Amino acid sequence: MNVTLKNYRTLDFDVINIQEEWNKPTERENRMHCIHAYPAKFPAFITTMAIQKAEQKNIKVDTVADIFCGCGTVAFEAVRSGKNFWGCDINPVATLIAKVKSQVYNDAILEEYFDEIVSSFKTSIADKNNIIYANERVKYWFDEAQIDDLLKLRSAIYRNVKNEYYLRFFLCAFSNILKSCSRWLTKSIKPQIDPDKCPKNVIAAFSAQVKMMRIANSENKMGGLGNADIHCLNFLEAKIENPFVDLVITSPPYVTSYEYADLHQLSTLWLEYAEDFRTLRKGSIGSLYHAMNFTENVERLNNTAGNIVSQMNLIDKRKARSIAQYYIDMQCTIKKVHTMLNVGGACFFVIGNTEYKGIKIDNAKHLTECLLTEGFSEIEVDRRKISNKILTPYRDVNGKFASIKGCSRKVYSEEFVIFAKKI
Repeated sequence: MNVTLKNYRTLDFDVINIQEEWNKPTERENRMHCIHAYPAKFPAFITTMAIQKAEQKNIKVDTVADIFCGCGTVAFEAVRSGKNFWGCDINPVATLIAKVKSQVYNDAILEEYFDEIVSSFKTSIADKNNIIYANERVKYWFDEAQIDDLLKLRSAIYRNVKNEYYLRFFLCAFSNILKSCSRWLTKSIKPQIDPDKCPKNVIAAFSAQVKMMRIANSENKMGGLGNADIHCLNFLEAKIENPFVDLVITSPPYVTSYEYADLHQLSTLWLEYAEDFRTLRKGSIGSLYHAMNFTENVERLNNTAGNIVSQMNLIDKRKARSIAQYYIDMQCTIKKVHTMLNVGGACFFVIGNTEYKGIKIDNAKHLTECLLTEGFSEIEVDRRKISNKILTPYRDVNGKFASIKGCSRKVYSEEFVIFAKKI
Protein backbone atom coordinates (compact mmCIF):
# COMPACT_ATOMS: atom_id res chain seq x y z
CA MET A 1 0.00 0.00 0.00
CA ASN A 2 1.10 3.62 -0.47
CA VAL A 3 1.42 5.95 2.51
CA THR A 4 0.94 9.64 1.82
CA LEU A 5 1.63 12.74 3.89
CA LYS A 6 -2.13 13.17 4.14
CA ASN A 7 -2.92 9.93 5.95
CA TYR A 8 0.15 8.66 7.78
CA ARG A 9 -0.69 10.47 11.06
CA THR A 10 -3.96 8.61 11.54
CA LEU A 11 -2.99 5.37 9.83
CA ASP A 12 -2.85 2.34 12.15
CA PHE A 13 0.16 0.48 10.79
CA ASP A 14 -0.90 -2.69 12.59
CA VAL A 15 -3.94 -3.11 10.32
CA ILE A 16 -1.80 -3.21 7.18
CA ASN A 17 -2.21 -6.62 5.59
CA ILE A 18 0.65 -9.12 5.86
CA GLN A 19 2.24 -9.67 2.46
CA GLU A 20 3.18 -13.32 1.93
CA GLU A 21 5.98 -12.43 -0.49
CA TRP A 22 8.02 -11.01 2.42
CA ASN A 23 7.43 -13.94 4.74
CA LYS A 24 9.72 -16.72 3.67
CA PRO A 25 12.62 -17.49 1.33
CA THR A 26 12.24 -19.58 -1.80
CA GLU A 27 15.49 -21.44 -1.10
CA ARG A 28 17.78 -22.38 1.80
CA GLU A 29 20.06 -19.61 2.99
CA ASN A 30 23.69 -19.90 2.00
CA ARG A 31 25.79 -21.63 4.65
CA MET A 32 28.05 -18.56 4.91
CA HIS A 33 25.27 -16.84 6.86
CA CYS A 34 25.80 -19.37 9.66
CA ILE A 35 29.56 -19.01 10.19
CA HIS A 36 29.09 -16.96 13.36
CA ALA A 37 26.22 -16.66 15.83
CA TYR A 38 24.49 -13.30 15.74
CA PRO A 39 21.18 -12.24 17.34
CA ALA A 40 18.19 -11.21 15.19
CA LYS A 41 19.99 -11.66 11.88
CA PHE A 42 18.52 -9.96 8.83
CA PRO A 43 16.70 -12.51 6.59
CA ALA A 44 18.97 -13.08 3.59
CA PHE A 45 16.23 -13.41 0.98
CA ILE A 46 14.95 -9.90 1.69
CA THR A 47 18.09 -8.38 0.17
CA THR A 48 17.49 -10.12 -3.16
CA MET A 49 13.82 -9.12 -3.14
CA ALA A 50 14.69 -5.49 -2.30
CA ILE A 51 17.14 -5.31 -5.21
CA GLN A 52 14.56 -6.84 -7.53
CA LYS A 53 11.90 -4.38 -6.33
CA ALA A 54 14.20 -1.42 -6.99
CA GLU A 55 15.12 -2.69 -10.46
CA GLN A 56 11.44 -3.28 -11.28
CA LYS A 57 10.98 0.43 -10.57
CA ASN A 58 13.69 1.19 -13.16
CA ILE A 59 16.36 1.99 -10.57
CA LYS A 60 19.81 1.01 -11.85
CA VAL A 61 21.43 -0.62 -8.83
CA ASP A 62 25.22 -0.66 -8.95
CA THR A 63 25.98 0.09 -5.29
CA VAL A 64 24.06 -1.16 -2.27
CA ALA A 65 24.60 0.13 1.28
CA ASP A 66 23.66 -1.11 4.74
CA ILE A 67 24.17 1.56 7.38
CA PHE A 68 23.60 -0.91 10.26
CA CYS A 69 25.32 -3.79 8.51
CA GLY A 70 25.64 -6.12 11.51
CA CYS A 71 27.17 -9.45 10.56
CA GLY A 72 27.00 -8.69 6.84
CA THR A 73 23.90 -10.45 5.53
CA VAL A 74 23.13 -7.64 3.07
CA ALA A 75 26.83 -7.38 2.23
CA PHE A 76 27.05 -11.05 1.29
CA GLU A 77 23.86 -11.08 -0.78
CA ALA A 78 24.67 -7.83 -2.57
CA VAL A 79 28.20 -8.88 -3.47
CA ARG A 80 27.14 -12.27 -4.77
CA SER A 81 24.53 -10.48 -6.89
CA GLY A 82 27.37 -8.60 -8.57
CA LYS A 83 26.68 -5.31 -6.78
CA ASN A 84 29.24 -3.15 -5.01
CA PHE A 85 28.61 -2.75 -1.30
CA TRP A 86 29.27 -0.08 1.31
CA GLY A 87 28.45 -0.76 4.92
CA CYS A 88 29.19 0.25 8.48
CA ASP A 89 28.44 -0.85 12.00
CA ILE A 90 29.58 0.46 15.37
CA ASN A 91 30.27 -3.09 16.61
CA PRO A 92 33.80 -4.35 15.68
CA VAL A 93 32.75 -7.98 16.17
CA ALA A 94 29.94 -7.49 13.65
CA THR A 95 32.19 -5.88 11.05
CA LEU A 96 34.76 -8.68 11.47
CA ILE A 97 32.07 -11.23 10.60
CA ALA A 98 30.74 -9.07 7.76
CA LYS A 99 34.17 -8.74 6.16
CA VAL A 100 34.72 -12.50 6.30
CA LYS A 101 31.28 -13.30 4.89
CA SER A 102 31.67 -10.97 1.92
CA GLN A 103 34.91 -12.60 0.69
CA VAL A 104 35.85 -15.88 -1.01
CA TYR A 105 38.94 -17.76 0.20
CA ASN A 106 41.37 -20.23 -1.41
CA ASP A 107 40.72 -23.47 0.46
CA ALA A 108 44.24 -24.82 -0.03
CA ILE A 109 45.61 -21.73 1.71
CA LEU A 110 43.05 -22.09 4.50
CA GLU A 111 44.11 -25.70 5.04
CA GLU A 112 47.78 -24.78 5.15
CA TYR A 113 47.21 -22.01 7.67
CA PHE A 114 44.97 -24.24 9.80
CA ASP A 115 47.59 -27.00 9.99
CA GLU A 116 50.23 -24.46 11.04
CA ILE A 117 47.95 -23.02 13.73
CA VAL A 118 47.16 -26.43 15.23
CA SER A 119 50.80 -27.52 15.16
CA SER A 120 51.86 -24.30 16.86
CA PHE A 121 49.12 -24.65 19.46
CA LYS A 122 50.20 -28.17 20.40
CA THR A 123 53.82 -27.19 20.99
CA SER A 124 53.30 -23.87 22.77
CA ILE A 125 53.00 -22.92 26.43
CA ALA A 126 50.61 -20.24 27.71
CA ASP A 127 52.30 -17.01 28.72
CA LYS A 128 51.15 -16.59 32.33
CA ASN A 129 52.33 -12.97 32.30
CA ASN A 130 49.80 -12.03 29.64
CA ILE A 131 47.44 -9.25 30.69
CA ILE A 132 44.43 -11.43 29.85
CA TYR A 133 44.85 -13.25 33.18
CA ALA A 134 44.29 -10.00 35.07
CA ASN A 135 40.98 -9.21 33.35
CA GLU A 136 38.19 -9.83 35.84
CA ARG A 137 35.55 -10.31 33.14
CA VAL A 138 37.64 -12.98 31.44
CA LYS A 139 38.12 -14.78 34.78
CA TYR A 140 34.37 -14.50 35.40
CA TRP A 141 33.51 -16.39 32.21
CA PHE A 142 36.45 -18.82 31.85
CA ASP A 143 38.37 -21.13 34.16
CA GLU A 144 42.16 -20.98 34.07
CA ALA A 145 42.62 -24.07 31.88
CA GLN A 146 40.32 -22.57 29.23
CA ILE A 147 42.14 -19.24 29.41
CA ASP A 148 45.45 -21.09 28.90
CA ASP A 149 44.21 -22.87 25.79
CA LEU A 150 42.45 -19.84 24.31
CA LEU A 151 45.56 -17.72 24.80
CA LYS A 152 47.70 -20.41 23.13
CA LEU A 153 45.24 -20.60 20.23
CA ARG A 154 45.00 -16.84 19.78
CA SER A 155 48.80 -16.56 19.84
CA ALA A 156 49.11 -19.38 17.29
CA ILE A 157 46.70 -17.61 14.95
CA TYR A 158 48.57 -14.29 15.09
CA ARG A 159 51.96 -16.01 14.86
CA ASN A 160 51.17 -18.06 11.76
CA VAL A 161 48.69 -15.97 9.75
CA LYS A 162 50.35 -12.76 8.59
CA ASN A 163 47.99 -12.15 5.67
CA GLU A 164 45.27 -9.86 7.07
CA TYR A 165 42.71 -11.19 4.60
CA TYR A 166 43.09 -14.75 5.97
CA LEU A 167 43.74 -13.61 9.53
CA ARG A 168 40.18 -12.30 9.72
CA PHE A 169 38.86 -15.72 8.72
CA PHE A 170 40.58 -17.46 11.63
CA LEU A 171 39.79 -14.70 14.12
CA CYS A 172 36.14 -15.07 13.15
CA ALA A 173 36.37 -18.80 13.86
CA PHE A 174 38.08 -18.07 17.18
CA SER A 175 35.39 -15.55 18.10
CA ASN A 176 32.54 -17.98 17.47
CA ILE A 177 33.87 -20.69 19.82
CA LEU A 178 34.28 -18.39 22.83
CA LYS A 179 30.78 -18.83 24.25
CA SER A 180 30.84 -22.62 23.86
CA CYS A 181 34.23 -22.71 25.62
CA SER A 182 33.00 -20.53 28.49
CA ARG A 183 30.44 -20.69 31.30
CA TRP A 184 27.96 -18.65 29.20
CA LEU A 185 24.45 -20.13 29.32
CA THR A 186 23.91 -21.78 25.93
CA LYS A 187 21.47 -19.98 23.61
CA SER A 188 20.76 -17.26 26.16
CA ILE A 189 20.22 -13.78 24.68
CA LYS A 190 21.66 -12.13 27.78
CA PRO A 191 24.95 -12.66 29.66
CA GLN A 192 24.31 -15.38 32.21
CA ILE A 193 26.45 -18.12 33.75
CA ASP A 194 25.40 -21.76 33.56
CA PRO A 195 26.80 -23.35 36.75
CA ASP A 196 26.28 -26.85 35.33
CA LYS A 197 27.88 -26.26 31.94
CA CYS A 198 30.91 -28.22 30.81
CA PRO A 199 32.80 -25.89 28.42
CA LYS A 200 33.97 -27.41 25.13
CA ASN A 201 37.56 -28.35 24.46
CA VAL A 202 39.18 -25.33 22.82
CA ILE A 203 41.13 -26.92 19.97
CA ALA A 204 38.33 -29.41 19.20
CA ALA A 205 35.79 -26.58 19.02
CA PHE A 206 38.11 -24.50 16.84
CA SER A 207 38.77 -27.42 14.48
CA ALA A 208 35.05 -28.07 14.05
CA GLN A 209 34.37 -24.37 13.50
CA VAL A 210 37.07 -24.00 10.84
CA LYS A 211 35.83 -27.15 9.09
CA MET A 212 32.30 -25.74 8.94
CA MET A 213 33.54 -22.39 7.65
CA ARG A 214 35.67 -24.06 4.97
CA ILE A 215 32.66 -26.04 3.76
CA ALA A 216 30.62 -22.83 3.63
CA ASN A 217 33.40 -21.10 1.72
CA SER A 218 33.67 -23.99 -0.76
CA GLU A 219 29.96 -23.59 -1.57
CA ASN A 220 30.52 -19.91 -2.20
CA LYS A 221 32.44 -19.99 -5.49
CA MET A 222 30.84 -17.34 -7.66
CA GLY A 223 31.91 -15.28 -10.62
CA GLY A 224 31.33 -11.59 -11.17
CA LEU A 225 31.50 -10.61 -7.51
CA GLY A 226 30.99 -7.02 -6.48
CA ASN A 227 33.36 -5.25 -4.09
CA ALA A 228 32.65 -4.86 -0.37
CA ASP A 229 33.76 -1.77 1.56
CA ILE A 230 32.94 -2.28 5.25
CA HIS A 231 33.77 0.13 8.08
CA CYS A 232 33.64 -0.10 11.86
CA LEU A 233 32.04 3.23 12.69
CA ASN A 234 28.88 4.93 13.85
CA PHE A 235 26.86 5.94 10.77
CA LEU A 236 25.96 9.21 12.46
CA GLU A 237 29.67 10.07 12.47
CA ALA A 238 30.36 8.92 8.91
CA LYS A 239 31.56 11.70 6.59
CA ILE A 240 29.05 11.57 3.75
CA GLU A 241 29.06 14.73 1.67
CA ASN A 242 28.05 13.48 -1.78
CA PRO A 243 25.67 10.78 -3.08
CA PHE A 244 27.27 7.48 -4.09
CA VAL A 245 24.66 4.78 -3.37
CA ASP A 246 21.74 3.54 -5.45
CA LEU A 247 19.94 1.45 -2.83
CA VAL A 248 20.10 1.38 0.97
CA ILE A 249 18.87 -1.88 2.53
CA THR A 250 18.95 -1.96 6.31
CA SER A 251 17.25 -2.89 9.55
CA PRO A 252 17.70 -0.25 12.26
CA PRO A 253 17.99 -1.25 15.91
CA TYR A 254 14.75 -1.11 17.85
CA VAL A 255 14.15 1.37 20.67
CA THR A 256 14.15 -1.54 23.12
CA SER A 257 16.67 -3.81 21.40
CA TYR A 258 19.60 -6.04 22.24
CA GLU A 259 22.64 -4.48 23.90
CA TYR A 260 25.13 -5.82 21.37
CA ALA A 261 28.16 -4.67 23.37
CA ASP A 262 27.05 -6.98 26.19
CA LEU A 263 26.22 -9.92 23.92
CA HIS A 264 29.63 -9.80 22.20
CA GLN A 265 31.69 -9.02 25.26
CA LEU A 266 33.73 -12.26 25.08
CA SER A 267 34.89 -11.54 21.54
CA THR A 268 35.48 -7.89 22.37
CA LEU A 269 37.78 -8.85 25.26
CA TRP A 270 39.66 -11.66 23.54
CA LEU A 271 40.13 -9.80 20.24
CA GLU A 272 41.21 -6.74 22.23
CA TYR A 273 38.71 -4.35 20.73
CA ALA A 274 38.33 -2.76 24.17
CA GLU A 275 39.64 -3.36 27.68
CA ASP A 276 36.11 -2.81 28.98
CA PHE A 277 33.35 -3.99 26.63
CA ARG A 278 30.95 -1.44 28.11
CA THR A 279 32.80 1.37 26.34
CA LEU A 280 31.37 0.06 23.06
CA ARG A 281 27.86 1.01 24.19
CA LYS A 282 28.79 4.65 23.70
CA GLY A 283 27.55 6.09 20.46
CA SER A 284 25.02 3.37 19.65
CA ILE A 285 21.64 4.52 18.36
CA GLY A 286 19.52 5.76 21.26
CA SER A 287 22.30 5.37 23.82
CA LEU A 288 22.08 7.53 26.93
CA TYR A 289 25.88 7.62 26.82
CA HIS A 290 25.62 10.37 24.22
CA ALA A 291 22.18 11.75 25.09
CA MET A 292 21.71 15.46 24.64
CA ASN A 293 19.63 17.72 26.85
CA PHE A 294 16.22 16.07 27.13
CA THR A 295 14.23 19.29 26.72
CA GLU A 296 16.29 20.15 23.65
CA ASN A 297 15.68 16.69 22.20
CA VAL A 298 11.93 16.88 22.74
CA GLU A 299 11.76 20.13 20.82
CA ARG A 300 13.45 18.47 17.82
CA LEU A 301 11.20 15.40 17.72
CA ASN A 302 8.70 14.95 14.92
CA ASN A 303 5.00 14.50 15.64
CA THR A 304 4.99 10.71 16.06
CA ALA A 305 8.05 10.64 18.31
CA GLY A 306 6.85 13.57 20.41
CA ASN A 307 3.58 11.79 21.24
CA ILE A 308 5.36 8.59 22.28
CA VAL A 309 7.99 10.34 24.40
CA SER A 310 5.42 12.52 26.19
CA GLN A 311 3.45 9.39 27.16
CA MET A 312 6.58 7.59 28.32
CA ASN A 313 7.78 10.56 30.37
CA LEU A 314 4.72 10.20 32.61
CA ILE A 315 5.65 6.68 33.73
CA ASP A 316 9.42 6.23 33.18
CA LYS A 317 11.54 9.34 32.77
CA ARG A 318 14.80 7.48 32.13
CA LYS A 319 13.25 5.38 29.37
CA ALA A 320 11.69 8.55 27.92
CA ARG A 321 15.18 10.08 27.66
CA SER A 322 16.47 6.97 25.89
CA ILE A 323 13.54 6.86 23.46
CA ALA A 324 13.88 10.58 22.71
CA GLN A 325 17.57 10.09 21.91
CA TYR A 326 16.75 7.08 19.70
CA TYR A 327 14.23 9.05 17.67
CA ILE A 328 16.56 12.04 17.30
CA ASP A 329 19.29 9.65 16.10
CA MET A 330 16.90 8.06 13.60
CA GLN A 331 15.81 11.48 12.29
CA CYS A 332 19.49 12.33 11.72
CA THR A 333 20.01 8.91 10.12
CA ILE A 334 17.27 9.44 7.52
CA LYS A 335 18.72 12.85 6.67
CA LYS A 336 22.14 11.23 6.01
CA VAL A 337 20.53 8.42 3.99
CA HIS A 338 18.99 11.08 1.76
CA THR A 339 22.44 12.64 1.32
CA MET A 340 24.17 9.36 0.40
CA LEU A 341 21.56 8.27 -2.16
CA ASN A 342 21.87 9.17 -5.82
CA VAL A 343 18.89 11.00 -7.32
CA GLY A 344 16.38 8.35 -8.31
CA GLY A 345 17.84 5.91 -5.77
CA ALA A 346 15.83 4.24 -3.02
CA CYS A 347 15.98 3.04 0.57
CA PHE A 348 14.47 -0.10 2.02
CA PHE A 349 13.95 -0.47 5.78
CA VAL A 350 12.83 -3.47 7.83
CA ILE A 351 11.68 -2.39 11.29
CA GLY A 352 9.24 -3.54 13.95
CA ASN A 353 7.06 -1.88 16.54
CA THR A 354 7.42 -2.72 20.22
CA GLU A 355 5.69 -1.96 23.49
CA TYR A 356 7.03 -0.82 26.85
CA LYS A 357 4.95 -0.68 30.04
CA GLY A 358 1.78 -0.58 27.98
CA ILE A 359 2.91 2.21 25.67
CA LYS A 360 3.13 1.40 21.97
CA ILE A 361 6.52 2.29 20.47
CA ASP A 362 5.51 3.01 16.87
CA ASN A 363 8.88 2.84 15.11
CA ALA A 364 7.38 2.25 11.66
CA LYS A 365 5.19 5.34 11.74
CA HIS A 366 8.07 7.46 13.05
CA LEU A 367 10.36 6.22 10.27
CA THR A 368 7.70 6.95 7.65
CA GLU A 369 7.27 10.49 8.95
CA CYS A 370 11.07 10.95 8.79
CA LEU A 371 11.12 9.84 5.16
CA LEU A 372 8.32 12.22 4.23
CA THR A 373 10.00 15.10 6.05
CA GLU A 374 13.21 14.55 4.06
CA GLY A 375 11.30 14.63 0.76
CA PHE A 376 11.22 10.92 -0.15
CA SER A 377 8.38 9.83 -2.43
CA GLU A 378 6.61 6.66 -3.61
CA ILE A 379 6.64 5.37 -0.03
CA GLU A 380 5.23 1.87 0.36
CA VAL A 381 4.66 0.08 3.66
CA ASP A 382 4.07 -3.67 3.95
CA ARG A 383 3.93 -6.05 6.89
CA ARG A 384 5.69 -9.41 7.15
CA LYS A 385 5.57 -12.24 9.65
CA ILE A 386 8.79 -13.18 11.39
CA SER A 387 9.45 -16.90 10.93
CA ASN A 388 9.08 -19.01 14.06
CA LYS A 389 12.45 -20.51 13.23
CA ILE A 390 13.99 -17.09 13.75
CA LEU A 391 11.88 -15.68 16.55
CA THR A 392 9.17 -17.14 18.77
CA PRO A 393 6.70 -14.71 20.34
CA TYR A 394 7.78 -15.15 23.98
CA ARG A 395 10.93 -15.15 26.12
CA ASP A 396 11.37 -17.04 29.40
CA VAL A 397 12.88 -15.63 32.60
CA ASN A 398 16.40 -16.48 31.43
CA GLY A 399 15.96 -14.59 28.18
CA LYS A 400 15.67 -17.74 26.06
CA PHE A 401 13.06 -17.81 23.32
CA ALA A 402 9.97 -19.85 24.16
CA SER A 403 6.76 -20.76 22.37
CA ILE A 404 4.40 -20.61 25.35
CA LYS A 405 2.71 -17.81 27.23
CA GLY A 406 3.36 -17.01 30.87
CA CYS A 407 6.88 -15.76 30.24
CA SER A 408 8.36 -12.42 31.22
CA ARG A 409 7.46 -10.48 28.08
CA LYS A 410 6.12 -10.80 24.57
CA VAL A 411 8.29 -10.35 21.50
CA TYR A 412 6.49 -9.08 18.42
CA SER A 413 6.11 -11.56 15.58
CA GLU A 414 5.58 -9.06 12.75
CA GLU A 415 7.62 -6.24 11.32
CA PHE A 416 7.31 -3.61 8.59
CA VAL A 417 8.95 -3.37 5.20
CA ILE A 418 9.23 0.27 4.12
CA PHE A 419 10.36 1.37 0.64
CA ALA A 420 10.97 5.00 -0.38
CA LYS A 421 12.50 6.74 -3.39
CA LYS A 422 14.65 9.86 -3.57
CA ILE A 423 13.46 12.24 -6.27
